Amino acid sequence: MIFKKLSLGLGFFSLGLGTAELLASRRIGKALEAEGSEGLIKIFGAREMAAGAAILQSPAHGTRIWNRVAGDAMDLAALGALARRASRNKALRASVGFVVAATAVDVITALGLDRKTGKTLPQQS
Repeated sequence: MIFKKLSLGLGFFSLGLGTAELLASRRIGKALEAEGSEGLIKIFGAREMAAGAAILQSPAHGTRIWNRVAGDAMDLAALGALARRASRNKALRASVGFVVAATAVDVITALGLDRKTGKTLPQQS
């Protein structure tokens, strides 16, 4: 099943990204012009690692990927706040693009897993 394979890939990706955020928080903060935010970057890294571990434990469950989507929303909110004061920062712009692309993959994967297991999103009235 393609969505389970994508899910596994996202799990490993989360572990790698979380590790980078934990180990290189100062460097990431400097690149994003967010010096002093190393603690927040490390918290985001820990969240990524927890998401990755959860996905690898149960890669066929869409809920694990929807949790990544929620994390993506937090990342985009934080990057949006940074963009107000560092709008010309190329690393920041690239980070936003990267998170948007990852969010798209996350949503497609979560929807595919939900479809496979018979779960669907609540209908809007």
